[in-house]
Amino acid sequence: MNEQQQPPQKRNITQMMIAHGVNLTKQRRIIADVLFERNQHVTADQLFDLVKQTGSRVSKATVYNTLGLFARKGLVREIFIDASRTFYDSNNSHHHHFYNVDTGDLIDIKDRLAPHFIAQDLPEGTSMDVVDLVVRVKNIKP
Repeated sequence: MNEQQQPPQKRNITQMMIAHGVNLTKQRRIIADVLFERNQHVTADQLFDLVKQTGSRVSKATVYNTLGLFARKGLVREIFIDASRTFYDSNNSHHHHFYNVDTGDLIDIKDRLAPHFIAQDLPEGTSMDVVDLVVRVKNIKP
C-alpha cells in the first residue's frame, strides 16, 4: 500500500516522524501506531503490553529505546513521577497533570490552571522557560 492509499491516521504518523527526523522502521511504526492512536499516558511497560495485544512482536528493549527516541525528538512528553515511574504522554502540547498515588493514573489538568503565580518568585536574573506541574492526589478514604 503506498502513502496515498494509507488511512489518514497512518499518513499523519509517517509525516510526523519525517518532520521530527525519525527513521520510521517497521518496529517503530508498530509502536507509533499504538501510541498515537489516541491521547494517552503510558509507561513503557504498559505500551509494551498494548503492542503485544495487537499480536505484534516487539521486544521490551525496543519499546524503551523507541520511547526515548520519540521523547528526544519531541514526539512525546516524558512525565517523571518518581525514580521508578515515568509516563509518556502522546499529547505533547504543554499541559499539566494530576497523578493519583492510589491508582497510579495520570490525568490531564484542565487548561485554566496557569502557573503564572511562579513568575513573581523567580530568582533574580532568570526567566521562566517551562513549568511541568504534576499534582499528586489520593483517593478519599471513607
